[in-house]
Amino acid sequence: MTGKPTALDAIDAHMRAGTFGDAAAAARRLVGKQPGNAQALYRLAVCQRYLGAPDSAAETLDDLAKVAPDFARLWQERGHLAKVAGDAPAAIAAYREAVRRNDALAASWRNLAALDNRAAGEAAAWLRFLASLPPPLLRARGLRNEGRVAQAEQLCRDFLKQHPRHIEAMRLLAAIGVGHGIYEDAEFLLESAVEFAPGHRGALVDYIDVLHKRQKFRESLAAAERLLAADKDAPANHLIYANQAMAAGDFTRALAIYDDVLAASPNSPLARDERVWLTRGHALKTAGRADEAVAAYRQAARLRPEFGDAWWSLANLKVFRFGAAERQRLAALVETPGVAVEDRVHLLFALGKALEDEMRHADSFTRYAEGNAWRRRQLRYDAGRMTRRLELQRRVCDAPFFRARAGGGCVAPDPIFVVGLPRAGSTLLEQILASHSAVDGTLELHHIGAYAAKLDGRLRKDEAPRYPGALTALTAAERRALGMRYLDETRIHRRGAPRFVDKMPNNFRHLGLIHLILPNAKIIDARRHPLACCFSNFKQLFASGQEFTYSLEDLGAYYRDYVALMAHWDEALPPGRVLRVSYEDVVADLEAQVRRLLDYCELPFEAACLRYWETERFIRTPSAEQVRRPINRDSLEHWRRYEPHLQPLKDALGECAEA
Repeated sequence: MTGKPTALDAIDAHMRAGTFGDAAAAARRLVGKQPGNAQALYRLAVCQRYLGAPDSAAETLDDLAKVAPDFARLWQERGHLAKVAGDAPAAIAAYREAVRRNDALAASWRNLAALDNRAAGEAAAWLRFLASLPPPLLRARGLRNEGRVAQAEQLCRDFLKQHPRHIEAMRLLAAIGVGHGIYEDAEFLLESAVEFAPGHRGALVDYIDVLHKRQKFRESLAAAERLLAADKDAPANHLIYANQAMAAGDFTRALAIYDDVLAASPNSPLARDERVWLTRGHALKTAGRADEAVAAYRQAARLRPEFGDAWWSLANLKVFRFGAAERQRLAALVETPGVAVEDRVHLLFALGKALEDEMRHADSFTRYAEGNAWRRRQLRYDAGRMTRRLELQRRVCDAPFFRARAGGGCVAPDPIFVVGLPRAGSTLLEQILASHSAVDGTLELHHIGAYAAKLDGRLRKDEAPRYPGALTALTAAERRALGMRYLDETRIHRRGAPRFVDKMPNNFRHLGLIHLILPNAKIIDARRHPLACCFSNFKQLFASGQEFTYSLEDLGAYYRDYVALMAHWDEALPPGRVLRVSYEDVVADLEAQVRRLLDYCELPFEAACLRYWETERFIRTPSAEQVRRPINRDSLEHWRRYEPHLQPLKDALGECAEA
């Protein structure tokens, strides 16, 4: 049974009938009622082109770009207008932008094949692939690329009911799952696809990617070895293997592969791919080769000037400073119409950092605030929901709860968890501890959060959480098995030392789970002045997660919830279970705090921990360059330069603002 026809359906009916004047009139009426309706604006522009009014169509597309700059068909339509006008370079650029946003646009690929000799081979390959897809999957792929994910998922599921082993349907449904963060289901789908079609390169590449996202680097590296063995002549396969080697900690090997591939094919499509240079820059940064990382990021920006991730990666080196010409270029790019939202967000944060370095703090705050507002609109973070989830931890995991579950769990003392908020000094504490001969530094491991998500299960929006209540049902043997699983799954990140650091800050939400499965693990709460910590997060663009950081009000609420939950853990867990370390105290008296840290971790004092910046290791967090230098006291009061703008944060923090 179909629903009542919509205004868009009526416009489409006119367009199918070729009555473009009637369609345009209906589209104008709809735009008058709903000025931000992207679908209506798009249809109006198409009608105007067919009616021989290219200038009007271009104006309509400009209006569309203001409300939906990432709408791929906007770019396809611009390509059509440029092609009609005989401007082949502009048409090629527009079609390229269209397929970058939606690779299911066959019309754009066809025009690229006809207009751009360099793109002809790639375009032909995509056209063959799209032609091979059954119509429901082709439509689902396009819907997913346009952000209409629920419709795409339903189409895909309906198709899989009839064709349960269709590889492309499995890949598409897995991609939708990844977009929702449902990695376990995506992994199952792709593992099955690889079993059904061992020679399907796309399925194997997707499988590697989801294993990587789940931090199952041992498995992703093994799968990348399979890919490489299947075709050692494909440079892309070597780069995929390099990425997995890098994830597993073998940066030397990964960088050697990058250098070999780029040197062997300096004019290949891979060498002209800005993402390749970005990833190489990340590897160089992690290895501490900052100057080479800068060169790689700049090359990425040269290849695609509006590539925001390259500009932000430069800014995110912290010790890097933009020149005047680069800052002006950034400012111009931010104002360029039609820049993709993801690029715009990165550009705004980069410009905020550039202006900050010029001591233009009011202008800098404006750009940071704009970037945060764009990102928050993308994420739709619910601060109230987070508050309720953390309150649930306090209700379930109280002192009687833990006394009733004394014993059980894996008794190994290996892990040292450093928790708190990002930008609170956790990387500094990890670097100090990793300078000890008995401790390995790893990275922000996602395993504890993944176990919590598994216990919670897949929930509907209106369904009550099962976690942490699900902890009540875990037997002592199950807790021990989960602790041993954690040690096994994290072993790939270790280098042979008896102890290791897991510095995932969000683990403060799960200290009850950690205590139950790893009762002898150490837990360190990295604490920093609330205004300093929260504002440092506000001007940090994270690669993923940390959704609470994109609003001063959300940051204040989250910090307040964090303080309340940590106070609860102090009461509910055995005395002395958590060590609280203040960043300000570390800066004021490094040796005293280092000795305190080592005593708590039951480690003998080693002088190398006082000269932590001399320890050579790979560091993947935004603070990487900062902890390779002695402590800088300037950061303690940096937030005061922005204090006139921070009243919403102070209000949200409440009494915590003075803590």
